[in-house]
Amino acid sequence: MTITRRQILSSVSTLPLARLLDAATASGPILGVMTYSYRALPQVPGTERVDGEIEALKTNGARDIEFYESELQPTAKAEDLARWRAASSLDRLAGIKKKLDAANVIMHAYTVNYQTSMTDADLEATFAQAKTLGTQVIATSTRVAMAPRLAPLADKHKIFVAFHGHSNTKDPNEFATPESFDMALAQSRYFRINLDIGHFFAAGYDPVAYIQRHHANITHLHIKDRKKNDGPNMPWGEGDTPIKEVLLLLKKNRYALPALVEYEYRGAGTPVEETQKCLDYMRRAVA
Repeated sequence: MTITRRQILSSVSTLPLARLLDAATASGPILGVMTYSYRALPQVPGTERVDGEIEALKTNGARDIEFYESELQPTAKAEDLARWRAASSLDRLAGIKKKLDAANVIMHAYTVNYQTSMTDADLEATFAQAKTLGTQVIATSTRVAMAPRLAPLADKHKIFVAFHGHSNTKDPNEFATPESFDMALAQSRYFRINLDIGHFFAAGYDPVAYIQRHHANITHLHIKDRKKNDGPNMPWGEGDTPIKEVLLLLKKNRYALPALVEYEYRGAGTPVEETQKCLDYMRRAVA
C-alpha cells in the first residue's frame, strides 16, 4: 500500500507537511531517537541539557526526536514538579525550540507522563508547553483512568495525546492491550497511540499486524528489543521483538510513522554509543 499525496493532504497530520511528503516519497522510514535514551548524559555546567542532546544527535546522525519532559525539569519530586510546571517560563521553552530548529532537529512529540496526582492546572500547563515547543503531539505513559481528564484538554487545544503502552496486561488500568487503546481512542478525536513495539510484543501481541491494521491511529513508534513472555530488555538482536519486520513494513507501505530508538537495556557503552548501535541496527534493517 502506497500513501498518495491526496491521502496525505486530506489526513489529520501529526507531522509537519513537508516531512510527511518526504516520508511518503522516500525510500525508507523516518528513523530517530527518543531523548530518554540520553538520560544518563552528564550535563555541562552553565548549559541546558538540550545542548548536550543536540551534540549527541549530531554524533549519532539523527534529527527526528520525541522530547522527554524530564530533560527540562530541575527535580524529580512530584510536589516540586507541580510548582515547576506552574512557574515554568514559556520563554525558556521558546528558546529551546530555537536551539532545536537551528540544529535542524524535528520534534515529533513531547513526552509528559501524567500522574493521577496532577492538578487541572498541571495538565493545562503541559499543553501550553507542547504548543511553545512546536509539536502537535503529547506522548504519555499514564493510567487508563487519566483519559477522561485529558480528553477535554486535547479537544480544547487540538493537540494529539498519544498513549504509550507497557506489558502489564493483568492491570486493567494499564495501557497494554489493544482493548485498552481502543477504550482511549473512543473518548476523543485527538487521542492516538504511541506504540512501543518492545512492550507490545512482550505483552503477547504482534506489532507488525497491529501497525498494519491501526497505523492511522498511531503517531510514532518506540523501538526496543525485549524477550517474549514479558521478558527483559535486551541489546538489539538478542531479544525476540520483530524490529526488522516492523521497519520493513514501514518501508514497504511508506507509513509516515517515525521509528524512534528508546535505549533501555543495560549497555556497556555511553548513551551515545549505545544509541548509535540501535540506529545502525535500524539503518541496516532497511538498507
